[in-house]
Amino acid sequence: MNRIPTDPDSIRRLALIMAETGMTELELVDKDARIRVVRGGAVDPLAVAAAPAAAAPVVVQASAPAAPDASHPGAITSPMVGVAYLSPEPGSPPFVTVGQQVTAGQTVLLIEAMKTFNQIKAPKAGTVARVLVENSSPVEFGEVLMIVD
Repeated sequence: MNRIPTDPDSIRRLALIMAETGMTELELVDKDARIRVVRGGAVDPLAVAAAPAAAAPVVVQASAPAAPDASHPGAITSPMVGVAYLSPEPGSPPFVTVGQQVTAGQTVLLIEAMKTFNQIKAPKAGTVARVLVENSSPVEFGEVLMIVD
């Protein structure tokens, strides 16, 4: 009997653990079965393979809307590697929400790097069109965090 959970909820939990810890790849092997979860790109699509070792693997690709290019005129990109926080402290409302008007220089989120919280400010006035990161999620240098139109 296969002891590796292959139901969608278990795979989502594995992906969540990966996002929380910053891991990009995870593989579980048990006798004649294995599951491999790979996380990559700014949108974190998941590639999941689960099948008996002797059979051809079944691949499931989770799709997500394409992330805007950093060259988008309203893109707010991460100036560093760290963890993004959408509110000033746990339980408080977010700095901004989709549809909200922002002014140039307004703090839209924080990035924690090396135990320092860095304010990320809107480069221009406009309306928050998209928030592309989740609270407490790891971010990479140059990753698009928000779009302000």
